[in-house]
Amino acid sequence: MYREFFEEISGASLNLAIGTGQNKFSSTCRRYLLTNIDSRYPENMWILFALGSAFFAGITAVLAKLGIHGHDSTLVTALRTSVVFLGAWIVAAISLHGHFLSELTAISSHTYLFLVLSGLATGASWLCFFAALSKAPVTFVSPIDKSSTIIAIAFAVIFLGESLSPIALVGVLILGIGIVLTLEPGLFRGFVSQRSKTSASTPLPDAQKAPAASWMIFALASAVFAALTSILGKIGITGVDSNLGTAVRTSVVLVMAWIVVALHAKPASIRTIPLRDHAWITASGIATTASWLCYYRALQEGPASIVVPIDKLSILVTVAFSALMLRERVSGRYLLGIAGLCAGTILMVIG
Repeated sequence: MYREFFEEISGASLNLAIGTGQNKFSSTCRRYLLTNIDSRYPENMWILFALGSAFFAGITAVLAKLGIHGHDSTLVTALRTSVVFLGAWIVAAISLHGHFLSELTAISSHTYLFLVLSGLATGASWLCFFAALSKAPVTFVSPIDKSSTIIAIAFAVIFLGESLSPIALVGVLILGIGIVLTLEPGLFRGFVSQRSKTSASTPLPDAQKAPAASWMIFALASAVFAALTSILGKIGITGVDSNLGTAVRTSVVLVMAWIVVALHAKPASIRTIPLRDHAWITASGIATTASWLCYYRALQEGPASIVVPIDKLSILVTVAFSALMLRERVSGRYLLGIAGLCAGTILMVIG
């Protein structure tokens, strides 16, 4: 993309500036620009955006955990979405300069449809994720939520026609093993109403004691909706400025979040949230804005089957900050699972 652009302008601009009598020097400068422009603006820049998305997404989970404690999860989600809404539209307006309205009106109805569907899936994923987060530790919820990677890869192959090389398939397998290893041993015993006598002597964490393990149901639902978000977003973001597409999607999530608050929560309870928690919620929203802008820029330029796994490396950041800020501990098995996630993702990128 950048190379073609400079091929068009370099010859004309250099000849105009230097003069037609110095064509040899002009050609030398032109070759220098074309040789070095790929190193400055690589075609695989989307990988850096995907990594940026992972970093900010990892921070988001920890900041949200700090702000959600003791508050209604749907209300906190709506407050965070409000911050993301403002941030996304401000960035879109700045990035498009004087073309903002023309770009907005030029979006086709087909594109709007998939952006709206992607927004609805995002809203559902968020609501489920933060409902799970309000009932269980970050290190319990995040690995299950990251299982959306496998689902999204399957959807990308089936619905987007993306192909995977043999190396990438091995990466997917290692990725799946890594996800399983990050799950706490005995995690699914929460679904059993009565435990055997042999296991009864081993106490379970509070998050696993409930027979229904409602937090796990929310976490699994979050993963499914997150996978749908990636595929619908990939379709909807095609041919549209990624910042503008993100802003449109955020508008849908905002409306959905506040409707849920109006139906199931008490909007007036905003007044009971301490200023400190408001600060954490706002910080989480800012981090989410940065993550989304990076993510959909990467998704616009790169294959969803690779962008999604890179984005899910956010668990590395989540674990690191959870240990530092929330004092949550992880086992050697958990760290081995994270190593599997990293190895699988690297194989998918190079494959």
